[in-house]
Amino acid sequence: MSNRPNRTAASKRRVTAARQQSSGSRTLWIVIGVVVVVAVAAIIAVAVTQSEEPVAGGGASPSGGTVVPSGSLDYGDVQVTGDPLSQLPRGGTDTAVGDTIPTIAGVSFDDSPVSIEPDGRPKVVMLLAHWCPHCQAEVPRIQEWLDDNGVPDDVALYAIATGTDSSRPNHPPGDWLRDEGWSVPTLLDDQSGTAGQALGLSSYPFFVVVDGSGQVVLRTSGELTVEQWEALLEAARTGAAGGSGTGGESSPAG
Repeated sequence: MSNRPNRTAASKRRVTAARQQSSGSRTLWIVIGVVVVVAVAAIIAVAVTQSEEPVAGGGASPSGGTVVPSGSLDYGDVQVTGDPLSQLPRGGTDTAVGDTIPTIAGVSFDDSPVSIEPDGRPKVVMLLAHWCPHCQAEVPRIQEWLDDNGVPDDVALYAIATGTDSSRPNHPPGDWLRDEGWSVPTLLDDQSGTAGQALGLSSYPFFVVVDGSGQVVLRTSGELTVEQWEALLEAARTGAAGGSGTGGESSPAG
């Protein structure tokens, strides 16, 4: 029998060991890959869940105001005192110009009181519907302006969430406005649209400009440019319509 080492057997053992090591490395990398994929999926799931949660309301806004409060109300109990305004006509003279706005008392999303009245302050009142695409475009535009310029200290701003319908898109209105960081005090209309009717709502978005004496300076509907928005504020300050012009595209009310 020969005492020389069996080189063929040794070579085979080395090959087998190398294969086992390679197989083990592949298995390790597969396990690491699976762990990474699972971790990423978990992170995405958490992010999606968080994004679906309503933004908390009632906090400070960059505008200097307060984000609309948290709350689940869709409608409020609306009380109107005084004569309602005539409906804004599609063309021609607005017969409500010079009329005193009625007092509209109601609540916001958390049932806290909101009142819009002829109280000696110039004001702009905006009527919005959650399903209206033009309102969805206008709200962030106005909020961006407010964040950049601050809430005016000489013109009171109010909004009315009206036309609410749980079967239509972008419901509920409270979640939508909080997601936009909306910092304009907002009153909830009732299911009959009492607040909208009291201001002569014709289409969305709808704007009512009131001077310091509580009288209507102008009304308009449709999307506004930044320049038109600034013109509304100036009209409230001065009591003169000036170059505010008419709004762009709008969604019919009702």
